[in-house]
Amino acid sequence: MTRKDMFRWHDAARFFVGETAIKRAKCTATSDFRVIPAQLPERALRGLAEAVQAHQSFCVAPPSFTESIRATPPDFLTFTGGTSGPPKVIRRSQTSWIASFEENQNLFGLTRDDTLATLGDLVHSLSLYAVLEAMHIGMDAHLLTGLRPRAQREALVRHAATILYATPAQLMALTAGAQDQTLPDLRLILSGGGRLTADLRGMCQRVCPNADIRQFYGSAETSFVTISDANTPSGSVGRAYPGVTLAVHNGEVWVRSPYLFDGYAAGSSPDSRWQDAALTIGEMGRLDPKGYLWLDGRRGRMVTISDQNVFPEQIEDAVSQAFPGLICVILPIPDKTRGHRLTAILQAPDDTDLPERVTHFLQDRFKNLIAPQRVLVHPDIPQLPSGKPDLPALAAWVEDRR
Repeated sequence: MTRKDMFRWHDAARFFVGETAIKRAKCTATSDFRVIPAQLPERALRGLAEAVQAHQSFCVAPPSFTESIRATPPDFLTFTGGTSGPPKVIRRSQTSWIASFEENQNLFGLTRDDTLATLGDLVHSLSLYAVLEAMHIGMDAHLLTGLRPRAQREALVRHAATILYATPAQLMALTAGAQDQTLPDLRLILSGGGRLTADLRGMCQRVCPNADIRQFYGSAETSFVTISDANTPSGSVGRAYPGVTLAVHNGEVWVRSPYLFDGYAAGSSPDSRWQDAALTIGEMGRLDPKGYLWLDGRRGRMVTISDQNVFPEQIEDAVSQAFPGLICVILPIPDKTRGHRLTAILQAPDDTDLPERVTHFLQDRFKNLIAPQRVLVHPDIPQLPSGKPDLPALAAWVEDRR
């Protein structure tokens, strides 16, 4: 192992939680591995910076983390989003992220004059990646987790942030109440962890008029897989990120790249499989003749309704496009006759006619057998630290209403 295999705290990099600066301290590593509790953002960022400074392996851990799990340098641990169950612990090499730091420097012209911001918790791999990229390259970084969208916008303006990493859900919250407020200093928005609809892209462009808005597809296991550009057709997640080779076999997306994880330190997924040096995580989709990737959804969420394979993500995307700004989650319920039936959950006020309008749309857009049979309203759909809906919590909520 050499220093090139490890993250670095560049001399030019500075880090902030709110207005609190994370200062360098003399770090003496007491072990090769540091567990960093994620509950308090300031302590989490300080612990991360100290681990990097001490050349330790580390894990920014949620409260449920089992401390018997370990990694040795240059490996580190991070987590899957946990959308459909308990998060899995990911083991990966630091060089797998360093390779994409250097690729992003070339791709987006990242320099030490840039100021990066991220809106999520460090336990989420997107925010962890963003902060480590800033630390390694030498950019200032602002962790804006826990702030209301208005306060996040004010911080982005006050600190003249130029680079923003965020999920679509975070971008929706950030831009929805902006009204006449703009974020003119942002020059690049990198959005992952969900579909960036045309309507949300338009909202972001209005609030961030000078930003190049790039959607990327990836996962905790794969890192970057595709990246969009100005020529990407609406609905596609872009073409292969530099260094990535894509293939689709029997409808399943396979990835070869230097950015892949090394395996699960805890938990497992039957959909994650290796073949030679290629990895699939059970994402289903297709490549068009120009190399653009179109996703149908995860194999793990696919359900069978009257002998037809149905991806809940496709129905969620259709509702989001037809009703801009609306959050919709589709949940399958086992059914003895048809295999499954679907329930649509909307985040909306209770006193609107929205459920009726969505019901009519679903019946018109999809076959009666596939269209959700129930449309329910939830005042505040629960989310995971990754910004994705908490499906188990929603399933329990639906069960309580039966």
